[in-house]
Amino acid sequence: MVTGAKKGIVESIKDSIVSVITGTGDIVNAVADTISTTVSNLAKDTGKTGASLIESLHDVIGAAISGVVGTGKDLGAAVKGLVIGTLKGLGSTGEKAYSAIGALASSIIKTTAHTGGDVASATQGLINGVVHSAKRLGVDAEKAVSEAATGAVKAGYKISAEVGDKVKQAATGTIGGVKVVLKKPFQKNK
Repeated sequence: MVTGAKKGIVESIKDSIVSVITGTGDIVNAVADTISTTVSNLAKDTGKTGASLIESLHDVIGAAISGVVGTGKDLGAAVKGLVIGTLKGLGSTGEKAYSAIGALASSIIKTTAHTGGDVASATQGLINGVVHSAKRLGVDAEKAVSEAATGAVKAGYKISAEVGDKVKQAATGTIGGVKVVLKKPFQKNK
């Protein structure tokens, strides 16, 4: 349940995202900068880190994705910026970053599906954002991408077999120069 104060923050974030992506040609950096500041402030205010902070950010992620879907702008680029900004704002490095990446992937796919966005485009943006962020996080890019792709596919199949299949197809092959390795098994909802 979203409280009045939290609803105001969520709407503010959505408005900020819509404003920055309609006013700039550089969606990735615009979204990354906006989200990074929000995540960093939330981490300081709540004392949460990693995956537990991602859970708290679900409404923020939803607002950002909803704003992008509403504008019709490039969802893949916006999700890439969302991932870069979130991971930068979290400040998680090393092993702690992997669980945060998996949780972030799940949240992005669930939110994208629920807002009617293109889950394949979101998956590609997610993985590209993780590839971009891996070095700064001090993590192995292939392992980080595997965590992201696996989290995304699992989330997709929890929604429906159709969504899971779309996400899995989008998370196959080499993306951003990194071979995607999915961990199995996945449960398909019917």
